[in-house]
Amino acid sequence: MTDPPVGMPDITFQLPPEVPDDAPVFVISVAATLAGMHPQTLRQYDRLGLVSPGRSPGHGRRYSARDIHLLRQVQRLSQDEGINLAGVKRILELEDHVAALRARVLELQQQLDDAGVQMARREQQVHASYRRDLVPLDPRSVVVWRPDRSHPQQ
Repeated sequence: MTDPPVGMPDITFQLPPEVPDDAPVFVISVAATLAGMHPQTLRQYDRLGLVSPGRSPGHGRRYSARDIHLLRQVQRLSQDEGINLAGVKRILELEDHVAALRARVLELQQQLDDAGVQMARREQQVHASYRRDLVPLDPRSVVVWRPDRSHPQQ
């Protein structure tokens, strides 16, 4: 469910479970109503690259639930926070960048975890390959060697 920001019309909506949040399903008039804006505002935001809706085969704009949320966020930042549209665009770009970096960190963490598992497996293989006639020695123990002086050297 998507709730409007403070000061916007209290229009909430729920997509059917089989429709993903990024599916372009709303025509501009419905999207404008759901976002609490005039359709011309949506067109302007599209021209500025703030919200880029999908397109229908006839080239009409089609907005997703994610787009509606983004429109509301743009409206909140510009109206409530007093940020100009260039600033809003930069904020959105930085948020996208942060999301991409978080995804990359998760990917790298998974690779690191996989490498740790492979290293442990390889370590087990190495330990299994040890010759059993060798006796492991505790590295903390001390061994003293003294030559046998009872036999004269030749």
